[in-house]
Amino acid sequence: MAYYYKLGKLPPKRHIQFRKPDQSLYYEELVSSYGFSGIYSNLYHVYPPTRVKQVLDSLPVSVKIAENYPLRQTHLKTAILGSTGGDYLEARQVLLKNADVSIAVCNPSQKTMDYFYKNGEADELIYVHDGSGYLYSQFGKLRIQKGDYVVIPRTTIYQVAFDTEPVRLLIVEAMGPIETVNRYRNDLGQLQEHSPYCERDIHPPQELITEERKGNYLVKIKKQGFMHQYIYEHSPLDLVGWDGFLYPYTLSIYDFEPITGRIHQPPPVHQTFQAHNFVICSFVPRLFDYHPLAIPAPYNHSNIDSDEVLFYAEGDFMSRKGIERGSFTLHPGGLPHGPHPGTVEKSIGKVKTEEYAVMIDTFRPLYLTEAALEFVDGNYPMSWTE
Repeated sequence: MAYYYKLGKLPPKRHIQFRKPDQSLYYEELVSSYGFSGIYSNLYHVYPPTRVKQVLDSLPVSVKIAENYPLRQTHLKTAILGSTGGDYLEARQVLLKNADVSIAVCNPSQKTMDYFYKNGEADELIYVHDGSGYLYSQFGKLRIQKGDYVVIPRTTIYQVAFDTEPVRLLIVEAMGPIETVNRYRNDLGQLQEHSPYCERDIHPPQELITEERKGNYLVKIKKQGFMHQYIYEHSPLDLVGWDGFLYPYTLSIYDFEPITGRIHQPPPVHQTFQAHNFVICSFVPRLFDYHPLAIPAPYNHSNIDSDEVLFYAEGDFMSRKGIERGSFTLHPGGLPHGPHPGTVEKSIGKVKTEEYAVMIDTFRPLYLTEAALEFVDGNYPMSWTE
């Protein structure tokens, strides 16, 4: 959850008459979560949001899970991956997936979209590895830049337009809400003093765009294994105002303030977001532990209830060898993992790290997709051998 925010013109109360200059009514829309019990926003449209001009054929969308992939530590050498083709939606390539989350790379060759997109079943989180541009939605114009996490609540209708290249994105789809972390918030939802980021670091849309012209506007809606296609005679960006707690926003990994200690801190100190059955963490430049006998390299660890994915974004990855910018590792539950040989001794005496990485820990097993198989480093499971 973010915080209360508003843009544009609003009536003094919800659910009352709100009239245009010609005295006809604006059209109110409540976008709510958990029925009517969760966070929500009230939107005010020039045209009824229900007015559909045409429904086109629905197109199947599927991700094929790799069959019989063995239990193994996995390195996906996606650093070699160039453009994945097409626009922001077409270029998505899902690599890892379970019932709660899918993890994709997206390196589009086209900078713009000629339609709008709505994910009708999943919240989305985009990590902008390279590139910059704008996200245009009912909620307004949102600047996105390298290092940003872009959180997009489900049912948001939006387009993305990039103004630099190359564009490289990590995209996470969550079947439950992507939220700030419970233990960082007080009873009223405000981020507390011990949180590694605060409301000043959360950036909502800054400019409302009101499009009143009519035409043919295609909205692609992803839900239940299909891409549904709706034609509207008006733009989805016809709002004159909105307010509430539900809207897309950015939080930069560069604004995440690391929590450090006298001895090595466990991964939960890096947690940035929570979701149903998984968490997202940020590893950022930080001072190492300051106990006189501290070992900065992480200790060996056996996951008994989670699979751990690391996306290596920038820097020198102190505990890993053979990892490149843009690589993924998957360390599944059931197998221990830890620093590569020689990296523990090499870390002693170091005072800081300059790495950036995004970690996704899932509490149900992840499965490789068929698309991921071409990137598998077959030697990785043996890389801890001297």
